[in-house]
Amino acid sequence: MEICWRRPLLALLFAFALSCLGRGKAQESTALVPAIMTFGDSAVDVGNNNYLPTLFKANYPPYGRDFTSHTPTGRFCNGKLATDFTAETLGFTSFAPAYLSPEASGKNLLIGANFASAASGFDEKAASLNHAIPLSQQLQYFREYQGKLTQVAGADKSASIIKDSIYLLSAGSSDFLQNYYVNPLINRVYTADQYGTYLVGSFTSFVKGLYGLGARKLGVTSLPPLGCLPAAITLFGFHEPGCVSRINTDVQQFNKKINSASQTLQKQLPGLKIVIFDIFKPLYDIVKSPSKYGFKEAKRGCCGTGTVETTVFLCNPKSPGTCPNATEYVFWDAVHPSEAANQALADTLIIQGISLIG
Repeated sequence: MEICWRRPLLALLFAFALSCLGRGKAQESTALVPAIMTFGDSAVDVGNNNYLPTLFKANYPPYGRDFTSHTPTGRFCNGKLATDFTAETLGFTSFAPAYLSPEASGKNLLIGANFASAASGFDEKAASLNHAIPLSQQLQYFREYQGKLTQVAGADKSASIIKDSIYLLSAGSSDFLQNYYVNPLINRVYTADQYGTYLVGSFTSFVKGLYGLGARKLGVTSLPPLGCLPAAITLFGFHEPGCVSRINTDVQQFNKKINSASQTLQKQLPGLKIVIFDIFKPLYDIVKSPSKYGFKEAKRGCCGTGTVETTVFLCNPKSPGTCPNATEYVFWDAVHPSEAANQALADTLIIQGISLIG
């Protein structure tokens, strides 16, 4: 794949940017930021749902088969997530733990924490129905984390970590795919545009809450081309060739709203830096021209038939037809990208987020 040589280059790019920014204080580690705090949904959940009474889990094979430990961790992928690659590029040698896991204690808290929960999103009611951690509760866990961090690092260092950390948010996909499009109580009452406006209101409230707890450098992923996910094509395509255009149109309208809201928030909240990572175009480009990026299959996932499989429903140790080599697939299951696709996305997105460094 054309990205194989880019990881060292990206690290050098960030190191150069850091020196240009004149960051004077030495870091105890080689990482370019002290910690990473992650919020959101299954695209960034590293195992919090393992500890919840929910159907949305990925703590069983074949999930995790290509991860460093070759064991399922709760990541909805065959290996690393895009945020894992981002952490590595920034210089971290280990990943911030899932906050609900036993690993989220002691010195492990110094590099951050992951509060994300599969099936969560901007719609608090939908998250609760899925027995996921709503964003409001993720914020409460972050507040709790700060108290634990102070006990480990002391007040001054803790405050410095909170101020200089990068905060990542991925949400919205579940709101549309697992709620709006399948729930007639919503989609017959509200247009996708109206529902998107409601979700953006929740986004605004979340950012203000996070800012109030000390966050100053926030990276938010836009919605991906949901209409190109294998599950969306299977469930909503109605024999339409390729991606479901109406869903992608809804997604692009929502992404415009998020971009506008972020600009407003940046003006309202002194010292806040927000970057909206455009994930729509890079993933859409990969799906449309997979061979250009080293992939052979972009229409179905690796797990099982790759058309509807996700979570324990059909993507499990007994799934027939699971591919032997996931690096050839854009999607791991019918919803989530493969590790190889996550790496490609991470390399694209991290360049967009260079302003968050320093």
